[in-house]
Amino acid sequence: MDSRTAAHVLRRIAAYLELNGENRFKTKAYLGAAKGLLAVGANDLKPLYDSGELASVRGLGPATLAVVRDLLETGESRYLEQLRESMPEGLLEMLDLPALSPAKIRLIHEELGIETVEELEAAARDGRLAKLAKFGPKTAQKILDGIASARDRGAMRLYHHVVVDARQLLTTVRSHPRVVRAEIAGAIRRRLEIAAEIEIVAGCDGDPVEVAQSWTRVPGVRHAEGTGASVSIAFVDGMHLRLHCVRPMQFGAAWWLATGNTDHVRGVVERLAARGVTVAGDGFSAAGKSLALNEEAALYDAAGMSFVEPELREGLGEVEAAGGGTLPRLIEPANIRGALHCHSNYSDGKASIAEMARAARERGWSYIGITDHSQSAFYAGGLSRERVLAQLGEIDELNESSDGFRILKGIESDILADGRLDYPDDILDRFDFVVASVHSRLSMDRAAMTERLLNALDDPHLTILGHPTGRLLLSRPPYDVDLDAIFEKARDVGAAIELNADPHRLDLDWRHLRRAKSLGIAVAIGPDAHSTANLDYMDFGLGIARKAWLESRDVLNTRDVEDVLAFARARRSR
Repeated sequence: MDSRTAAHVLRRIAAYLELNGENRFKTKAYLGAAKGLLAVGANDLKPLYDSGELASVRGLGPATLAVVRDLLETGESRYLEQLRESMPEGLLEMLDLPALSPAKIRLIHEELGIETVEELEAAARDGRLAKLAKFGPKTAQKILDGIASARDRGAMRLYHHVVVDARQLLTTVRSHPRVVRAEIAGAIRRRLEIAAEIEIVAGCDGDPVEVAQSWTRVPGVRHAEGTGASVSIAFVDGMHLRLHCVRPMQFGAAWWLATGNTDHVRGVVERLAARGVTVAGDGFSAAGKSLALNEEAALYDAAGMSFVEPELREGLGEVEAAGGGTLPRLIEPANIRGALHCHSNYSDGKASIAEMARAARERGWSYIGITDHSQSAFYAGGLSRERVLAQLGEIDELNESSDGFRILKGIESDILADGRLDYPDDILDRFDFVVASVHSRLSMDRAAMTERLLNALDDPHLTILGHPTGRLLLSRPPYDVDLDAIFEKARDVGAAIELNADPHRLDLDWRHLRRAKSLGIAVAIGPDAHSTANLDYMDFGLGIARKAWLESRDVLNTRDVEDVLAFARARRSR
């Protein structure tokens, strides 16, 4: 029994427990055990179990170890089978649909006898679902929209989920005795916000076909395709791997071919062809001789181009820019000086202001902006006038004892339906800066939503327009708004636009950010952190910023604290 299969069983148990309404701590215990097993990465857990080493793995306890023992002895989990008997398998699929909590799924099953997504769809269409308590026509329509969206996206997953699995698989591939080098390629390397599969290129000191085929027989494989040096593998837990095995001298070329999208590859290949270099399998040749391109830089050099960073390889002008030496100098993590969208336990954050500040300082930043939710966001503990004043006083006290680090007084103010911010001017005047965001009435039509945001931008207190389209990746589409009009207004009034780095949002989309950059609009990369760990969301935002061709000078929070404050003051003086 391998780690991946055992972890999959534990995650299934956790899902059934959630549907059965079990204590959430019990559910988390099984999820934690699954995570611990994946970190072990063993093809055979029995030696680790027999030696007692498995019992010391973080997250594993008596109950979860009992499941592993069951799997080792029988190949099955009696506990999982018991749970399956009490709850149909099809209900698990409903957990990924919007507007459906585990409690509502149980209600649907108990009241209507529904056991599959297809049956759920039929009930939503014929009106049965809308008649249930706490449902109604709007909820039924949301569920129908969610089912359609799930079918459209297929196996797509969020970047921050799939990259974790990719790194674990990469470690496994690198452990193969005939693999001398392996790297992640494809959509994940290009830092796309969602991806369907994990693509890895491996340089082998043996026969690439034999190495590739050996992966089709490892434990945990449900299905495999491909008889050559490239194979597509589906694992029991739903993960998909596309593995390309090549000779070491071909590694650079193969890695490049497996990274760029079709348009990028085509554009570079055309430039190479003009110089007498042609594609030959997983490599390139010139004058009938194979070229040793074990590094990507050599390939771009052969094409007469500057090196193109992986994030840019989308066929959107980067080939021409690299040929003309006009590629941007992309923003780097070291350029970030602070974060301007962070929540504390004054609203719905999990850490105190002091803890958030300390964590920001540990990351090498020199300031943090605390932007708790405003009074309209009652569902998120939005701050009353009294709470605002208390928080501002606490920040003053913390800054007095701080040495070289600054806590900025901010707020995430709700943009009301008519475009007003939800505090009077005398409160807004007290903040160093204001992030203003839409959190309600997301279904407004295009004209109304555009007018709403334009009106908000008329308020000089608005420093940064937060998550400007309201999207939640693979869950909620962006609201309908005229972004060109919003961008032009932001440029004219001197407001910044946020790149919300929460991996569930990554809003603005990188394609739209290129337009904002062209207009000279400052972009604030905000982690939207609700805990100290969430400050690391900044990395996801940086990946999207790089895809959007952003440079350090384009980003507000690459400036020092005095320049950020000057930006906010200049905005208010217009």
